[in-house]
Amino acid sequence: MNGKQLQSQYKEHLSDYKEHTEDYILYSKNVGYRLCIDETALSKGELYTTIINKDKRGRKGSIVAVIKGTKSEDVITVLMLIPADVRRQVKEITLDMA
Repeated sequence: MNGKQLQSQYKEHLSDYKEHTEDYILYSKNVGYRLCIDETALSKGELYTTIINKDKRGRKGSIVAVIKGTKSEDVITVLMLIPADVRRQVKEITLDMA
């Protein structure tokens, strides 16, 4: 089985894939008091915004969101999907100015 076929089979039959997964992945349960926002270039020059729970220090549960692109409007739209009471827990956000 080639890689493309494996990817297709996983996406369409095995995973709990949702249509929005092409644009963002969100784990609201991973939100903590301190978040870090940064951009990451993955394959073919595609840019993604990553939001990480700093207190997890890269361990399990540290990814809060991965959002396709770097436009603030897109990031805000996804972050607004997090329940308000969970968003209010955040006390500190770290980001660079890129």
